[in-house]
Amino acid sequence: MKLRCRRPFPATLHEPHVATARTVSGFVGMIFRRPTVLQLPAPAPPLHPVLTAFVNDVDLLGTTLDHYAKHLVTEIVSVGRGGTLVDWRGDAENRTYLSRYSAEAILNWRETRIAGQLKLSLVVVSENAPGTAKDGDAFLVEEVPQLRVLKLVPATDAATQKTTHTYQVELWQLRPRAKGRREWQLVDTATPLRLGQPLTSIPFVFHGQEHARPDVGKSPIEDLVAANLDHYRLNIDYKHGMHFTALPTAFATGFDKNSELRIGSTTAWVTDTLGATASFLEFKGEGLSTFERALDRAERLLAVLGSRLLESQRRVSESAEALTIRQVGESSSIAGISASVTASLNSVLRWVYWWHSTEARPEDVTAAHLRYELNTDFDSAMLTPAEIHALVAAWQSGAISRDTLLH
Repeated sequence: MKLRCRRPFPATLHEPHVATARTVSGFVGMIFRRPTVLQLPAPAPPLHPVLTAFVNDVDLLGTTLDHYAKHLVTEIVSVGRGGTLVDWRGDAENRTYLSRYSAEAILNWRETRIAGQLKLSLVVVSENAPGTAKDGDAFLVEEVPQLRVLKLVPATDAATQKTTHTYQVELWQLRPRAKGRREWQLVDTATPLRLGQPLTSIPFVFHGQEHARPDVGKSPIEDLVAANLDHYRLNIDYKHGMHFTALPTAFATGFDKNSELRIGSTTAWVTDTLGATASFLEFKGEGLSTFERALDRAERLLAVLGSRLLESQRRVSESAEALTIRQVGESSSIAGISASVTASLNSVLRWVYWWHSTEARPEDVTAAHLRYELNTDFDSAMLTPAEIHALVAAWQSGAISRDTLLH
């Protein structure tokens, strides 16, 4: 017996779960919901127009400093680290610019103690260099894998026996060799200069969630990603079970097994067999409720780990104290990231200022020269009408001053 019917289009088992992306976007929004603070030198010095132009285009791609900081914070919240290289464009631009590197692009690094200070002596980053047109097609340009090696090269003076270190940049590209093999080849070596003198430090700054050290730490959302992946798998199993159990399935007994039975209102099934039956199997039972409960638990865990947008809207009202306690861990993590990125970005700006100035060392540039700060206030509590009335009454009675009231 053959049973013919129109088979439904297979259900899509790939439903997006954006808890992690929403959390990252929410954390970045918390930091940038208030304007950043930027303090540049007074308009009189010649550095002011140079730095103003830099702030409006930090990477020669039209990216402003605030947008660069936002991309950087997104990287830190997502994977926990990143890096910035301060470089000099010596052609018609004649200015500094920034190159941002993701955590995955920073392949190797080394620190060496030089003159009583722990300095970066080696940084290797991965990037792609523009290649040639493929098969003569100008619209198909193959990129060439490239390694940028930033290192300090020591040199010892024969007369004084004093060792100095010079910043040097090497470019290695993966190019074809004989027999179709590809090998890394050194294609360029350069020694960047500042005021005609080579640099004695590598102008590369690490960014992290707690500090600007090159140490690798745990991603701030690592636990959330694991819970999101678990939620995704449970949802796939749940939708898979619904697809195979929710659709009614026809069954018939007492009919010739070699006959063809068609389903539809224009056909009828007829048989001479006594006791023959025909019906539909429908899913009954609590099998899928296990997945529903597991999904609810996973979503509550996602909410606890930071995804506020997945929280149930049928929550019982919370007091201000309970809400503060529940958010204190989250706010402290974001505040730490904001403070860390603020410190590392100021290190980047000190390099930029130093390269355009006459200061002896980058360390001589302080917050008095220029300063950049991200938001560190994440308290969203609002005054109730009763509290506002009490504060205004206290001011009118002279119990508090007007400045205290506004504060």
